Amino acid sequence: MDEQQRIANFLEAETARIGLMTAAREAQLAALEERVFAAVTETLTPGSLSKPHGGFPHPWLPKTPGGSRLTRLGYVCRLQNGVTVDENRAPTASDVTRPYLRVANVQAGHVALGSVTEITVPRNMAKRSTLCIGDVLMTEGGDLDKLGRGTVWRGELPECLHQNHVFALRPEADKLDPEYLAFMTQTLHGRCYFESTGTKTTNLASTNSSKILSFPIPLPSLKRQHELVGEVRAMQDASQRTRRALNRQLSLLGERRQALITAAVTGQIDVTTARGVDAT
Repeated sequence: MDEQQRIANFLEAETARIGLMTAAREAQLAALEERVFAAVTETLTPGSLSKPHGGFPHPWLPKTPGGSRLTRLGYVCRLQNGVTVDENRAPTASDVTRPYLRVANVQAGHVALGSVTEITVPRNMAKRSTLCIGDVLMTEGGDLDKLGRGTVWRGELPECLHQNHVFALRPEADKLDPEYLAFMTQTLHGRCYFESTGTKTTNLASTNSSKILSFPIPLPSLKRQHELVGEVRAMQDASQRTRRALNRQLSLLGERRQALITAAVTGQIDVTTARGVDAT
């Protein structure tokens, strides 16, 4: 019993120490996400976090966000609607089968292609809902904090369609950079706009094409948009390196905890002298 108690005491102390280190790394990850969000916001809409004007209709914005006037999204890009799933649709001679994106595939900053469904529709319908490289994908509904999330389609799948709950925004090439728009949806301005204009239910929220096209964005010159996109990418690349390092440390801490438990209960280490020992 004395030996069992020593093992229990040892593991309680050591796992608690590992738990504290794990909690610290998790807190660092959360702080990193907040820092990236703040940095992207201040890069694209300077003053949003430090000098919001507090006035109607966008109290979270400074008076001249990004040094340029706000422009409704509908003035600088068009919106393409997706295909509606209809199991009762009668087959036609022109039917084609294509991959198509659902809401679950569209994440903030990337497209998740681990599970992509195919749909069979008439060729003319497929043509109207085929994605083009440079389209900005935005979701119609989901969790409130993910509403309107945007990401750029890069042609990952040929002849890919999109569901009607996913909107495809096609910017005018000489006025709006797709990457700039996608990043703008991830700023405080983007989140506040879609959360304040979204239709909310108990667990979900939704937006519509009219609200998306009414999204007001600062519209500097295309050259300046490219520069801002480069700055945001550099910040995100740096944060991704830090994120990978923190996640690696979390993985190692988990392995260390399991190795200690296994070594202690199988007698591979002497718990009376093993504090800080390499149990691997």
